Amino acid sequence: QLIDSEVSPRSIRLNSSSIDINHPLVQKAISQNIPLLGSPAISDQVFMNFPTVKIGPGDPARSHTANEYIYTEEIRQGIKTYIDLCK
Repeated sequence: QLIDSEVSPRSIRLNSSSIDINHPLVQKAISQNIPLLGSPAISDQVFMNFPTVKIGPGDPARSHTANEYIYTEEIRQGIKTYIDLCK
């Protein structure tokens, strides 16, 4: 209605993934001040029919970019974060 063109989706088989804000893992992340954000990248999550999260160490802005890198300290902090979330 807003454009003077015909628009058709490139694909309708891949849907967004999500997890309920009240899920225990999300609540644990909130309690540990872990930032919650959406991912602009697609992953196999779209094929999973159960709650999922995408989590990883490092700056998300560097993900899937040319010369992507991660600092050793970010890996160490990531390991600590995973352990804390599992407790």
